Amino acid sequence: MKRREFIALLGGAAAAWPLAARAQQTGKSPTIGFLAGQSPSAMVHLVTAFTQRLRELGWIEGRNIAIEHRWVEGRGERAAAEAATELVRLKVDIIVAGGTTSVLAAKEATSLVPIVFVAGDPVGTGLVASLARPGGNVTGLSNQSTDIAAKRLELLREVVPSLKRLAILANIASPASMLEMREVEEAARSLGLEVATLKIRQAGDISRDFKTIKGNADALLVTADPLINSNRVRINTLAIGARLPTIYNFRDSVEMAGLMSYGPNLPDLFRRVADYADKILRGAKPADIPVEQPTKFDLVLNLITAQALGLTVPPTLLARADEVIE
Repeated sequence: MKRREFIALLGGAAAAWPLAARAQQTGKSPTIGFLAGQSPSAMVHLVTAFTQRLRELGWIEGRNIAIEHRWVEGRGERAAAEAATELVRLKVDIIVAGGTTSVLAAKEATSLVPIVFVAGDPVGTGLVASLARPGGNVTGLSNQSTDIAAKRLELLREVVPSLKRLAILANIASPASMLEMREVEEAARSLGLEVATLKIRQAGDISRDFKTIKGNADALLVTADPLINSNRVRINTLAIGARLPTIYNFRDSVEMAGLMSYGPNLPDLFRRVADYADKILRGAKPADIPVEQPTKFDLVLNLITAQALGLTVPPTLLARADEVIE
Protein backbone atom coordinates (compact mmCIF):
# COMPACT_ATOMS: atom_id res chain seq x y z
CA MET A 1 0.00 0.00 0.00
CA LYS A 2 1.35 3.45 -0.91
CA ARG A 3 2.09 5.86 1.93
CA ARG A 4 -0.54 8.39 0.71
CA GLU A 5 -3.22 5.69 0.53
CA PHE A 6 -2.31 4.47 4.01
CA ILE A 7 -2.62 8.00 5.46
CA ALA A 8 -5.98 8.45 3.72
CA LEU A 9 -7.17 5.14 5.18
CA LEU A 10 -6.17 6.26 8.67
CA GLY A 11 -7.97 9.55 8.18
CA GLY A 12 -11.13 7.78 7.06
CA ALA A 13 -11.01 5.44 10.04
CA ALA A 14 -10.63 8.37 12.43
CA ALA A 15 -13.62 10.10 10.82
CA ALA A 16 -15.71 7.00 11.44
CA TRP A 17 -15.10 6.99 15.19
CA PRO A 18 -17.91 8.44 17.31
CA LEU A 19 -17.04 12.05 18.05
CA ALA A 20 -17.45 11.51 21.79
CA ALA A 21 -14.92 8.65 21.69
CA ARG A 22 -12.48 10.73 19.67
CA ALA A 23 -12.83 13.50 22.25
CA GLN A 24 -11.91 11.06 25.02
CA GLN A 25 -8.87 9.92 23.00
CA THR A 26 -7.60 13.46 22.41
CA GLY A 27 -8.70 15.00 25.71
CA LYS A 28 -10.46 17.77 23.76
CA SER A 29 -14.20 18.39 23.98
CA PRO A 30 -16.10 18.15 20.68
CA THR A 31 -17.12 21.48 19.21
CA ILE A 32 -20.48 22.42 17.67
CA GLY A 33 -20.53 25.26 15.17
CA PHE A 34 -23.85 27.11 15.48
CA LEU A 35 -24.57 29.01 12.26
CA ALA A 36 -27.63 31.27 12.35
CA GLY A 37 -29.13 33.49 9.67
CA GLN A 38 -30.37 36.04 12.19
CA SER A 39 -28.95 38.11 15.06
CA PRO A 40 -28.13 36.82 18.57
CA SER A 41 -31.06 38.76 20.05
CA ALA A 42 -33.50 37.24 17.55
CA MET A 43 -32.20 33.74 18.22
CA VAL A 44 -31.62 33.82 21.98
CA HIS A 45 -34.71 31.75 22.86
CA LEU A 46 -33.80 29.16 20.21
CA VAL A 47 -30.19 28.90 21.35
CA THR A 48 -31.49 28.49 24.91
CA ALA A 49 -33.83 25.68 23.84
CA PHE A 50 -30.95 23.97 22.01
CA THR A 51 -28.42 24.21 24.84
CA GLN A 52 -30.95 23.19 27.50
CA ARG A 53 -31.75 20.03 25.58
CA LEU A 54 -28.03 19.32 25.10
CA ARG A 55 -27.61 19.62 28.87
CA GLU A 56 -30.46 17.14 29.43
CA LEU A 57 -28.63 14.75 27.12
CA GLY A 58 -25.40 15.11 29.09
CA TRP A 59 -23.60 17.74 26.99
CA ILE A 60 -22.70 20.77 29.10
CA GLU A 61 -21.13 23.76 27.39
CA GLY A 62 -17.74 24.58 28.85
CA ARG A 63 -17.41 21.14 30.45
CA ASN A 64 -17.65 18.43 27.78
CA ILE A 65 -18.87 20.37 24.74
CA ALA A 66 -17.84 23.68 23.15
CA ILE A 67 -20.08 25.83 20.93
CA GLU A 68 -18.83 28.36 18.37
CA HIS A 69 -21.58 30.79 17.31
CA ARG A 70 -21.65 32.67 14.01
CA TRP A 71 -24.43 35.16 13.19
CA VAL A 72 -25.23 36.10 9.57
CA GLU A 73 -27.85 38.68 10.67
CA GLY A 74 -29.74 38.66 7.40
CA ARG A 75 -26.72 39.78 5.35
CA GLY A 76 -27.22 37.18 2.63
CA GLU A 77 -25.34 34.42 0.85
CA ARG A 78 -21.84 35.89 0.92
CA ALA A 79 -21.88 36.51 4.67
CA ALA A 80 -23.30 33.02 5.26
CA ALA A 81 -20.56 31.48 3.10
CA GLU A 82 -17.83 33.34 5.01
CA ALA A 83 -19.25 32.25 8.37
CA ALA A 84 -19.59 28.62 7.26
CA THR A 85 -16.05 28.56 5.87
CA GLU A 86 -14.73 29.96 9.15
CA LEU A 87 -16.44 27.21 11.15
CA VAL A 88 -14.94 24.55 8.87
CA ARG A 89 -11.53 26.17 9.27
CA LEU A 90 -11.94 25.96 13.05
CA LYS A 91 -12.45 22.18 12.62
CA VAL A 92 -15.78 22.01 14.40
CA ASP A 93 -17.19 18.51 14.77
CA ILE A 94 -20.79 19.37 13.83
CA ILE A 95 -22.44 22.39 12.25
CA VAL A 96 -25.96 23.24 13.44
CA ALA A 97 -27.50 25.64 10.94
CA GLY A 98 -30.73 27.60 11.08
CA GLY A 99 -32.30 28.86 7.84
CA THR A 100 -31.91 27.58 4.30
CA THR A 101 -29.30 30.15 3.24
CA SER A 102 -27.07 29.18 6.17
CA VAL A 103 -27.51 25.45 5.51
CA LEU A 104 -26.71 25.82 1.81
CA ALA A 105 -23.58 27.78 2.74
CA ALA A 106 -22.50 25.08 5.20
CA LYS A 107 -23.15 22.35 2.64
CA GLU A 108 -21.05 24.23 0.08
CA ALA A 109 -18.26 24.70 2.63
CA THR A 110 -17.88 21.03 3.60
CA SER A 111 -18.89 17.55 2.50
CA LEU A 112 -17.28 15.95 5.57
CA VAL A 113 -18.43 17.80 8.69
CA PRO A 114 -21.92 16.62 9.76
CA ILE A 115 -24.57 19.34 9.30
CA VAL A 116 -27.84 19.41 11.22
CA PHE A 117 -30.45 21.98 10.18
CA VAL A 118 -33.78 23.63 10.78
CA ALA A 119 -34.91 24.85 7.36
CA GLY A 120 -37.83 25.06 4.98
CA ASP A 121 -38.49 22.46 2.25
CA PRO A 122 -35.10 20.68 2.40
CA VAL A 123 -35.84 18.55 -0.67
CA GLY A 124 -37.11 21.45 -2.80
CA THR A 125 -34.06 23.56 -1.98
CA GLY A 126 -31.62 20.71 -2.62
CA LEU A 127 -30.40 20.26 0.95
CA VAL A 128 -31.16 16.52 0.96
CA ALA A 129 -32.05 13.87 -1.60
CA SER A 130 -35.19 12.82 0.30
CA LEU A 131 -36.64 13.10 3.79
CA ALA A 132 -36.34 9.38 4.46
CA ARG A 133 -32.83 9.05 3.00
CA PRO A 134 -31.08 12.42 3.22
CA GLY A 135 -27.71 11.06 2.04
CA GLY A 136 -24.38 12.85 2.36
CA ASN A 137 -23.43 14.79 5.49
CA VAL A 138 -26.69 16.74 5.96
CA THR A 139 -29.87 15.99 7.93
CA GLY A 140 -32.22 17.78 10.30
CA LEU A 141 -35.71 19.17 10.65
CA SER A 142 -37.98 20.75 8.07
CA ASN A 143 -39.95 23.73 9.33
CA GLN A 144 -42.52 22.81 6.66
CA SER A 145 -43.23 26.45 5.85
CA THR A 146 -44.05 25.69 2.21
CA ASP A 147 -46.51 22.92 3.10
CA ILE A 148 -49.00 24.92 5.11
CA ALA A 149 -49.62 27.94 2.90
CA ALA A 150 -53.29 27.07 2.35
CA LYS A 151 -53.87 26.79 6.11
CA ARG A 152 -52.41 30.26 6.66
CA LEU A 153 -54.68 31.75 4.03
CA GLU A 154 -57.73 30.09 5.54
CA LEU A 155 -56.86 31.57 8.94
CA LEU A 156 -56.23 34.97 7.40
CA ARG A 157 -59.64 34.93 5.74
CA GLU A 158 -61.28 34.33 9.10
CA VAL A 159 -59.91 37.68 10.28
CA VAL A 160 -60.26 39.42 6.89
CA PRO A 161 -63.41 37.87 5.38
CA SER A 162 -63.40 40.48 2.59
CA LEU A 163 -59.96 39.29 1.40
CA LYS A 164 -59.77 39.34 -2.40
CA ARG A 165 -56.30 40.73 -3.14
CA LEU A 166 -53.27 39.20 -1.43
CA ALA A 167 -49.75 40.65 -1.44
CA ILE A 168 -46.79 38.32 -0.79
CA LEU A 169 -43.41 39.59 0.43
CA ALA A 170 -40.42 37.39 -0.47
CA ASN A 171 -36.64 37.64 -0.79
CA ILE A 172 -35.75 36.88 -4.41
CA ALA A 173 -32.22 35.83 -3.33
CA SER A 174 -33.54 33.15 -0.97
CA PRO A 175 -34.48 29.75 -2.46
CA ALA A 176 -36.72 28.90 0.51
CA SER A 177 -38.49 32.26 0.44
CA MET A 178 -39.19 31.93 -3.30
CA LEU A 179 -40.43 28.36 -2.90
CA GLU A 180 -42.81 29.51 -0.18
CA MET A 181 -43.97 32.40 -2.38
CA ARG A 182 -44.84 30.04 -5.22
CA GLU A 183 -46.69 27.72 -2.84
CA VAL A 184 -48.69 30.66 -1.49
CA GLU A 185 -49.43 31.90 -5.02
CA GLU A 186 -50.83 28.49 -5.94
CA ALA A 187 -52.92 28.26 -2.76
CA ALA A 188 -54.21 31.82 -3.18
CA ARG A 189 -55.31 31.26 -6.75
CA SER A 190 -57.08 28.05 -5.77
CA LEU A 191 -59.08 30.19 -3.34
CA GLY A 192 -59.90 32.70 -6.06
CA LEU A 193 -57.62 35.44 -4.73
CA GLU A 194 -55.73 37.97 -6.82
CA VAL A 195 -52.00 37.94 -6.04
CA ALA A 196 -49.32 40.63 -6.10
CA THR A 197 -45.72 39.69 -5.26
CA LEU A 198 -43.14 41.96 -3.66
CA LYS A 199 -39.68 40.58 -4.43
CA ILE A 200 -36.89 42.24 -2.48
CA ARG A 201 -33.12 41.80 -2.56
CA GLN A 202 -32.11 44.21 0.17
CA ALA A 203 -33.66 46.10 3.07
CA GLY A 204 -33.92 49.29 1.01
CA ASP A 205 -36.40 47.59 -1.35
CA ILE A 206 -39.05 47.19 1.37
CA SER A 207 -40.25 50.81 1.59
CA ARG A 208 -40.23 51.13 -2.21
CA ASP A 209 -42.36 48.05 -2.71
CA PHE A 210 -44.88 49.03 -0.05
CA LYS A 211 -45.69 52.12 -2.07
CA THR A 212 -46.79 49.90 -4.95
CA ILE A 213 -49.32 47.93 -2.89
CA LYS A 214 -50.79 50.67 -0.70
CA GLY A 215 -54.49 50.64 -1.53
CA ASN A 216 -54.03 47.72 -3.93
CA ALA A 217 -54.07 44.77 -1.50
CA ASP A 218 -56.30 43.59 1.33
CA ALA A 219 -53.64 41.69 3.30
CA LEU A 220 -49.95 40.77 3.26
CA LEU A 221 -48.39 37.33 3.72
CA VAL A 222 -44.73 37.58 4.72
CA THR A 223 -42.47 34.65 3.89
CA ALA A 224 -39.80 33.37 6.28
CA ASP A 225 -36.31 34.65 5.50
CA PRO A 226 -33.41 36.09 7.54
CA LEU A 227 -33.34 39.38 5.60
CA ILE A 228 -37.08 39.80 6.04
CA ASN A 229 -36.96 38.73 9.68
CA SER A 230 -34.25 41.32 10.37
CA ASN A 231 -36.63 44.02 9.10
CA ARG A 232 -39.86 42.93 10.81
CA VAL A 233 -40.32 46.19 12.71
CA ARG A 234 -40.08 48.21 9.49
CA ILE A 235 -42.43 45.83 7.66
CA ASN A 236 -45.04 45.93 10.41
CA THR A 237 -44.83 49.72 10.76
CA LEU A 238 -45.38 50.12 7.02
CA ALA A 239 -48.17 47.52 7.02
CA ILE A 240 -50.08 49.25 9.81
CA GLY A 241 -49.59 52.58 8.05
CA ALA A 242 -51.03 51.05 4.88
CA ARG A 243 -53.80 49.35 6.92
CA LEU A 244 -52.61 45.94 5.73
CA PRO A 245 -53.24 42.90 7.98
CA THR A 246 -50.15 40.65 8.04
CA ILE A 247 -49.66 36.93 8.55
CA TYR A 248 -46.30 35.33 9.26
CA ASN A 249 -44.82 31.89 9.84
CA PHE A 250 -43.59 32.45 13.38
CA ARG A 251 -44.72 34.15 16.60
CA ASP A 252 -41.66 36.47 16.91
CA SER A 253 -43.03 38.69 14.16
CA VAL A 254 -46.40 38.96 15.91
CA GLU A 255 -44.61 40.13 19.06
CA MET A 256 -43.26 42.95 16.88
CA ALA A 257 -46.76 44.15 15.87
CA GLY A 258 -47.58 41.67 13.12
CA LEU A 259 -51.25 40.69 13.15
CA MET A 260 -50.99 36.89 13.25
CA SER A 261 -48.82 33.87 12.63
CA TYR A 262 -49.28 30.20 12.08
CA GLY A 263 -46.38 27.80 11.89
CA PRO A 264 -44.09 25.37 13.64
CA ASN A 265 -43.00 25.98 17.21
CA LEU A 266 -39.34 26.89 16.68
CA PRO A 267 -38.08 26.26 20.23
CA ASP A 268 -39.44 22.72 19.90
CA LEU A 269 -37.55 22.25 16.61
CA PHE A 270 -34.29 23.49 18.12
CA ARG A 271 -34.69 21.14 21.07
CA ARG A 272 -35.06 18.31 18.57
CA VAL A 273 -31.98 19.51 16.68
CA ALA A 274 -30.04 18.86 19.90
CA ASP A 275 -31.25 15.24 19.74
CA TYR A 276 -29.78 14.96 16.23
CA ALA A 277 -26.48 16.44 17.41
CA ASP A 278 -26.39 13.98 20.31
CA LYS A 279 -26.90 11.01 17.98
CA ILE A 280 -24.07 12.16 15.71
CA LEU A 281 -21.75 12.81 18.64
CA ARG A 282 -22.40 9.23 19.72
CA GLY A 283 -21.59 7.76 16.31
CA ALA A 284 -24.64 8.02 14.03
CA LYS A 285 -24.14 9.18 10.44
CA PRO A 286 -26.25 12.08 9.08
CA ALA A 287 -27.04 10.07 5.95
CA ASP A 288 -28.78 7.45 8.10
CA ILE A 289 -30.95 9.85 10.14
CA PRO A 290 -34.22 10.74 8.35
CA VAL A 291 -35.30 14.37 8.14
CA GLU A 292 -38.30 14.95 10.40
CA GLN A 293 -41.14 17.44 10.18
CA PRO A 294 -42.75 19.62 12.86
CA THR A 295 -45.17 18.07 15.31
CA LYS A 296 -46.14 21.24 17.20
CA PHE A 297 -47.74 24.27 15.52
CA ASP A 298 -48.71 27.62 17.02
CA LEU A 299 -51.44 30.10 16.11
CA VAL A 300 -50.61 33.52 17.58
CA LEU A 301 -52.79 36.65 17.37
CA ASN A 302 -52.02 40.27 18.24
CA LEU A 303 -55.20 42.05 19.35
CA ILE A 304 -53.39 45.39 19.72
CA THR A 305 -52.54 45.30 16.02
CA ALA A 306 -56.05 44.11 15.16
CA GLN A 307 -57.49 47.12 16.99
CA ALA A 308 -55.08 49.49 15.20
CA LEU A 309 -56.29 48.06 11.88
CA GLY A 310 -59.96 48.23 12.88
CA LEU A 311 -60.37 44.46 12.74
CA THR A 312 -62.45 42.21 14.97
CA VAL A 313 -61.00 38.74 15.53
CA PRO A 314 -63.80 36.13 15.66
CA PRO A 315 -64.26 34.52 19.10
CA THR A 316 -64.01 31.08 17.48
CA LEU A 317 -60.49 31.93 16.24
CA LEU A 318 -59.48 33.40 19.57
CA ALA A 319 -60.54 30.17 21.25
CA ARG A 320 -58.24 28.17 18.94
CA ALA A 321 -55.22 30.44 19.37
CA ASP A 322 -52.19 29.15 21.25
CA GLU A 323 -51.31 32.69 22.31
CA VAL A 324 -53.08 36.05 22.21
CA ILE A 325 -51.12 39.28 22.65
CA GLU A 326 -53.27 42.04 24.14
